[in-house]
Amino acid sequence: MTTPETLQLGQATPLPTSPADARLDRVPNPHADTDYVARFTAPEFTSICPVTGQPDFAILVIDYVPGDWLVESKSLKLYLGAFRNHGAFHEDCTVAIGKRLRDLLEPRYLRIGGYWYPRGGIPIDVFWQTGDPPKTIWLPETGVAPYRGR
Repeated sequence: MTTPETLQLGQATPLPTSPADARLDRVPNPHADTDYVARFTAPEFTSICPVTGQPDFAILVIDYVPGDWLVESKSLKLYLGAFRNHGAFHEDCTVAIGKRLRDLLEPRYLRIGGYWYPRGGIPIDVFWQTGDPPKTIWLPETGVAPYRGR
């Protein structure tokens, strides 16, 4: 069980060296009996191309309908920051983040959209979700336009 004493929140915490080393914290959902959407947007997500070693940039949008758990936002920020020096393709980064959050939180629904800036002249957008969203929620558009020179 996560307690305030074990959270990274409120403590000096260095950026993890890799996503595998990053710790994601979860906290109890005070409204576990209610379906609602929580959204995180990371407009400056970066990772490294595993072939060229050059940086890749994306806008990530993560929407989830929590069950018993919420992701603690500082730990999510540190986890996403750990990709800064991580070599992986766009598809791997996007889906791996979604799966890790799914496994940690066991949400009623989760989707992630990775809107990647062009590499080699081609933008690669990656979308992953756990299933159908609950019928009772309002799930707005992600707010990220299809590629037109973002």
